[in-house]
Amino acid sequence: MSELSVKHLLGIKYLNKNDINLIFETADHFKEVINRSIKKVPSLRDVTIANVFFENSTRTKLSFELAEKRLSADVINFSAAQSSVKKGETLIDTVNNILSMKVDMVVMRHPNPGAGVFLSKHVNASIINAGDGAHEHPTQALLDSYSIREKLGEVAGKNVVIVGDILHSRVALSNILALKLQGANVKVCGPKTLIPKHIESLGVTVETDLRKALNWCDVANMLRVQNERMDISYFPTTREYTQQFGVNKALLESLDKEIVIMHPGPINRGVEITSDVADSNQSIILDQVENGVAVRMAVIYLLASKIK
Repeated sequence: MSELSVKHLLGIKYLNKNDINLIFETADHFKEVINRSIKKVPSLRDVTIANVFFENSTRTKLSFELAEKRLSADVINFSAAQSSVKKGETLIDTVNNILSMKVDMVVMRHPNPGAGVFLSKHVNASIINAGDGAHEHPTQALLDSYSIREKLGEVAGKNVVIVGDILHSRVALSNILALKLQGANVKVCGPKTLIPKHIESLGVTVETDLRKALNWCDVANMLRVQNERMDISYFPTTREYTQQFGVNKALLESLDKEIVIMHPGPINRGVEITSDVADSNQSIILDQVENGVAVRMAVIYLLASKIK
């Protein structure tokens, strides 16, 4: 059997193209499974997985939990936001306590970039990064690419624009790395204040005119403005942001071609996209949610096969 080149999923930057192909082929298989009447497989019956979330998350956590249960793993949920971390316990203490329960794999979201890498060096379990600060969110990028592949046949050669708050977005960085690795052309679009200074070094181009970006692309991935990560104001008003960088039905219909609309969620309806765009037949937002479970099943399954 082919196997991943990595023991952990810490970020897209540690993967190669074969890893991504293997994850997608495995996800194809699991997508069939989750559309059956019996949605469970006994693949990970003896594997224990801890979901350790130091930041609040609903969608990612639910998606991972569902993926783990579909694989018949034993699941421990640990929400650090409501735990002894508030009492001053360190990351290592927390995880060592969890590992003393004989856990094989840790799915972790943490506000600090590099938390997963730090952890992987100190504990003897497979680590999956479910988001580290504004750094990476590898499973989101994988499910986004998988959804593009499913809709358009392949990712190579496609034009993808990522629109919105690029500066604070772990989704943007992971997506750029994953898309470039698979041979897509990538642009980013948003207010200049929300575009990181050296983003071109990742092989992407910057476009500040939304209409031009949309006319160029096959796929537009619309990111939400991450108000919770902003300590200063990056644009005058939400209304002004929406006028310049929001997508509505009229704008979509005025383009030269039909494009695919994506969104990692949660959506600020009426800000980055209107409801009639989110719910239109050009949107694959709900497909992304379904694919998220299949892709996370694939990642967990492939990493579990490396647990000795």
